Amino acid sequence: MKNVQHFIGADLAKKTIDLCCHGTQASLSIGNTPQGFKELLKWFRQQQIDPDKVLIVMEHTGLYGWALEAFLHDHQIDFVKVNALTIKRSIGLVRGKTDKLDAARIACYGHRHQEVLKAETVPDHQLKRLQMLQSNRELLVKQRAGLLCAVKEYRNIQIPDKDLILQPLLQVIKTLDKQIEKLEQEINQVITNHDDLKTNFRLLTSIKGVGPVVALATLIKTRNFTRFANARKFACYCGTAPFEHSSGTSIRGRTRVSHLADKSMKTLLDLAAKTAIQHDQEIKDFYRRRIENGKSKMSTINIVRNKILYRMFAVIKRQTPFIPNYQLAA
Repeated sequence: MKNVQHFIGADLAKKTIDLCCHGTQASLSIGNTPQGFKELLKWFRQQQIDPDKVLIVMEHTGLYGWALEAFLHDHQIDFVKVNALTIKRSIGLVRGKTDKLDAARIACYGHRHQEVLKAETVPDHQLKRLQMLQSNRELLVKQRAGLLCAVKEYRNIQIPDKDLILQPLLQVIKTLDKQIEKLEQEINQVITNHDDLKTNFRLLTSIKGVGPVVALATLIKTRNFTRFANARKFACYCGTAPFEHSSGTSIRGRTRVSHLADKSMKTLLDLAAKTAIQHDQEIKDFYRRRIENGKSKMSTINIVRNKILYRMFAVIKRQTPFIPNYQLAA
């Protein structure tokens, strides 16, 4: 990262952004709008802050930060996004909370941890579009699942489909089916038109247990395998990497995974593992042997999750489809 002289904390909200410069403690509150972003540049000039020597530190806020991030990329101003819990736990015991104070604390965090912070790179436009398409699909799928449960309960009490009670629900489900199909078609089109995404998607789906949904989520979470240096780091992110739990002579806990994880990705890996146990002969034999030896089912499934995860990184690194060991032996 370039030489940074000014660490600026940004506390993002839906409508406003509070900023504070570490050292000078100069602060600013702007709207989370293009006009507000112009006020930020004006504030830089007033404070004699060189934009080329600035690092803006912010928390992950989802859609709230997208417009600001695009603006900063366009003006080549470095910024970094940090997990909110990481900042909170680094502060220690605190009293009081305001947006201005939070911005100052974020700026202080950036200054103290500057050696490990890495500025965000310009995201791939197609990956960003894929992320939004996938988010919309997940939202519609959840709504559809809820409506299907309601329809099932009504049918259990013998209400016919032609009844006005069920008709609106069935119509909405039909509409959701069409919209989900359109989103999936658009997702496939984006992947097809991007050579790297198309190749990596094909490689991932060559692994038994890894279907289109898991492959798509992996490409998005790893930013097409540019975000994580290796499979172990991604396993930590997903919450499947085991960690030792011991201290001195009195605490000798079992090795366990962390609850701090991307739960949606962990769920997808869990489904992939259970599918692989059914359809991959090598993993099926491995699972059976461990269970017969009295090992825990959950720990065995977690090992399978990691096997699939490591296989994904392996095929991407080699740029060749996955070939099962028993086929190699033959």
